[in-house]
Amino acid sequence: MTVQMLSTKAEQAILASFEANAATLPGGAAVAALRRAAIGAFASKGLPSRRVEEFKYTDLKANVKDVLPLATGGGTSDAATALGAHFGPDFAANAVVFADGRGVAAKAGVTFLADALGKAPDWVAAALADGELSTSSDLLLNTALFTDGAMIDIAPGAEVAEPIVIAATAKDGAMTALRHVIRVGAGAKATIVEIERAPKGSGVRQSSALTQIMIADGAEVVHIKLVETQKGSLHLSHWQANLGANVSYKPFQMTVGEGFVRNGLNVLFNGQHSTFDYGAASVGHGTGHADSSLIVDHKVPHCTSRELFKTVLDGQARAVFQGRVIVRPNAQKTDGKQMAQALMLSPDAEFDSKPELEIYADDVVCGHGSTAAEIDPDLVFYCTSRGIPTAVARGMLIESFIGEAIDKVEHEGLRGALGEIARDSLTA
Repeated sequence: MTVQMLSTKAEQAILASFEANAATLPGGAAVAALRRAAIGAFASKGLPSRRVEEFKYTDLKANVKDVLPLATGGGTSDAATALGAHFGPDFAANAVVFADGRGVAAKAGVTFLADALGKAPDWVAAALADGELSTSSDLLLNTALFTDGAMIDIAPGAEVAEPIVIAATAKDGAMTALRHVIRVGAGAKATIVEIERAPKGSGVRQSSALTQIMIADGAEVVHIKLVETQKGSLHLSHWQANLGANVSYKPFQMTVGEGFVRNGLNVLFNGQHSTFDYGAASVGHGTGHADSSLIVDHKVPHCTSRELFKTVLDGQARAVFQGRVIVRPNAQKTDGKQMAQALMLSPDAEFDSKPELEIYADDVVCGHGSTAAEIDPDLVFYCTSRGIPTAVARGMLIESFIGEAIDKVEHEGLRGALGEIARDSLTA
């Protein structure tokens, strides 16, 4: 193992954490070999810096100064605590809860990955060994250190009536690493929600979460993630989605708070006539940093992709949107559009938008747009001229701006909860 290339205290701490916990991390010989290979590759790469194009605006080498001790279980939490006040008992009843890196409460149809690794089915073993996840250091870190996760296998044709909620919480001063592996059968319908909370008033936490989702032909999946962080907290998230033919995949990601967050999402179109409809919203305060980076890979013809990103920034907060759309040579009749918009409430806030179109086919309709602006004073004047106080008018306009993205969530209960969280964050 080439450790001499690790140059920072945080990188050395990651390597030390692996060596200290390797013997007790879950999985048999095959998983242990994957972990050892991943930490070896990480040792040669180190944390990504701005020299890595995908991390140009989110320099982990410079921003991650130290790494907290890895949590390997022993904690407790109930669903209500993990979900927070905005999600009611109906969501708690369908929650899968992880505390301090290990599952503590499951629901029917969901298996804790740590319990299944010794006898994991072939599709799980293949997912864990996916070579696509060995290209980036943050994903290698997760492969080396993950302590648990959810294994969900939805049968062909099944219609899951209520959202499956995966909620993770941890003690202060700890790092967690979770790996979720999800397979959705042909023609099935499901809504999956992931919640990661380090709410205001809690201590500093660090977390890594990697979700692999494989969606078979004709399935419909809504996939939602909420990240709530406070200053000093770190969250590295990645979704890897493989879509079959005639699939409808609707992911939505929301980040609020003052922490340092990167949400990555790679989508691979493997079957024709599939649709990817992505929405995202973030609210940044203080020195918060929220990065949403996408790679949408159109490998086959007749597919559609849509991306809408909205962010509201105050103080010295920074938001990043990177949307790379690849259209392969045989992916004719591709229809791809993306839009990223920022509302700047402070002259010290920063929005970095980097849309990319990489097109190798000639019969496509693709486009992108990006805007950044302050609140329109004419709209404020219009509202105040009708008797609405200035502060209320500004709040209405801000809420309307970010609400366009939240409205993409079709489930009424989820949309309402996310809207309330955004409103609370805007008034914090």
